[in-house]
Amino acid sequence: MKTFKKILFWSLIGFALIQFIPTDKVNEPVDRRVNFIDVKKTPQKIAKLIRGACYDCHSNETVYPEYAYVAPVSWSVKSHVNEGREHLNFSVWGTYNKELKESMLNKSVQTIQNKTMPMPGYIVYHKAANLSDAERALLTRYFNEILESKTY
Repeated sequence: MKTFKKILFWSLIGFALIQFIPTDKVNEPVDRRVNFIDVKKTPQKIAKLIRGACYDCHSNETVYPEYAYVAPVSWSVKSHVNEGREHLNFSVWGTYNKELKESMLNKSVQTIQNKTMPMPGYIVYHKAANLSDAERALLTRYFNEILESKTY
C-alpha cells in the first residue's frame, strides 16, 4: 500500500507540473479575401456544415473545447489541429495554387464519402460534426460541382 501511495503522489505531482507546459491556441487572423466560404460564396446551409464539421481542425477559426486546456489532452488536440491545417486550411484557400486546390477537394470528397472525416473521436464530443448521410451527400455534391466547373 505504501508503494501505491508513492506512485499516486508522484503521478499527481507530475500531472500538476505538466499543466505548466503551454500549447499555443492562438488562431491567426482570417483574411476573408482568401477564406474558402467567403471566396466561394458558399451557400449558408453548406457553410454551416463545413464550419461545424471541418473548421475546428482545417481553418484558423478553431474553437478549442474546455478539455483542450488540460495536459496531456491539450497536446493531442493541438497536434490534430496542426496536422489538419497542414493537409487543408480553409482559411488560406485563396493562397493555394490550382493543382493543390483540386487535390484537396478530391481528397475532401474521398474522406467524406469514406467517413474518415470528421474523425470518429472528434464526433463524440462535437455533435454538429456528426454528419448524416444526406449531409455528407450535400457536401460531396458541392465539392464535386466546384471540381467539375474547375472554379477552385
